[in-house]
Amino acid sequence: MIPTDTKKGAFLMPKWLDNAVFYEIYPQSFLDTNADGIGDFQGIINKLDYIRGLGCNALWINPCFLSPFGDAGYDVADYYRVAPRYGTNEDLKRLFAEAHKRGMHVLLDLVPGHTSVEHEWFRESMKAERNAYTDRYVWTDSVWEAPENMGCLRGISQRDGSCAINFFTCQPALNYGYYNRTRPWQQSPDDEGPKATLNAMMDVMRFWLGLGCDGFRVDMASSLVKNDPDSLGTIALWQKVRAFLDAEFPEAAMVSEWGEPEKSLRGGSIWTFCSTSAPPITTTCSGARSLISPTGAWATRRPSWKSIWRAGSGQGRTA
Repeated sequence: MIPTDTKKGAFLMPKWLDNAVFYEIYPQSFLDTNADGIGDFQGIINKLDYIRGLGCNALWINPCFLSPFGDAGYDVADYYRVAPRYGTNEDLKRLFAEAHKRGMHVLLDLVPGHTSVEHEWFRESMKAERNAYTDRYVWTDSVWEAPENMGCLRGISQRDGSCAINFFTCQPALNYGYYNRTRPWQQSPDDEGPKATLNAMMDVMRFWLGLGCDGFRVDMASSLVKNDPDSLGTIALWQKVRAFLDAEFPEAAMVSEWGEPEKSLRGGSIWTFCSTSAPPITTTCSGARSLISPTGAWATRRPSWKSIWRAGSGQGRTA
C-alpha cells in the first residue's frame, strides 16, 4: 500500500484501488443456484470468472444483511448476519476468499444511517425504561413533538417520544448527534449515545473486514449528523472512521454516497459518487486519492482519475 504520511496525518488510498474496475451486484436478481427464484452468494461465486473476464477486478454487493426487505435490504435487521435468502455468513466468507484467489476485491454495502424497525437495537430503544439502547436512535422527549424537518414514528410503544425516520417508516434514524442543537432532546455528537452508535457501527465494519471484506460503499454517508448544514460534524465523524480503518485495516476502502466530493474526501472517503449516465448501465464516478489530513488540509499529491462501475443487476440505485 501507499505508506502513510504520519507527519501530515494524511488518509491514504489502498494501492489496489489504483486500477480498480467495479461490478455492481444486487444479489437477489443476479444468479439463483438453488431454484428458489432468488439469487445467492453461490451464484456470484459461479460468475466470478465471467466478471473477471469483463475486465472487472472488484465487486460492490448491494445490501445482503438480514432484513425484512421493506427497502430492498436497505432496512437492516441484523448487521452481523446475512439474509438467509442469499446464504450464510460462511458462504459470504467463501465469496471473499474466491474473489481474492482471482485478484479481486469485494465491497459490502453499509447502511449506517438507519436500521429496520425489526432490529433488536430499535426494539430495546422503544422501551420506557432506560437501557443501553435508549439513545441509539433519534427520539424526541414527547410523543407530541416531531423532529424538525423529518418524518417520525410515534405512539408505537410505551416510550414517550417520537422517533425520527430517514426515509420509509420502516427505517428509524440512528443517533449520531446534532451539530447545531435547538431542542433539549438533541444530543451532541460527543455525547455518550451518539458515540456508542458510532462505536457500534465501527464494530460492524471490524467484523466483516475480519472475515475478508475489502471495504464498504456507505449509504447516505452525508446524512448521519443532523442539523449539520456545512457537514462539519459529519466530516469529523467519517475522519474518525477513516482513522480507525487506517490503524486496523489500512487496505480497506470506503466509498461514500455523497454528492459533494469536497466534503466526502475531507471525511476520508476514497471516492465519492458525483454523476450518473442513463442507459446503458454505466456509472462514471470522479475520484481522487484521499490525501487529506484530519484537520481538513489537502496534502501535496492530489491526482484525479475515474473509475467505471458496471451494474450487474442493480435496481436503480447508483450510489
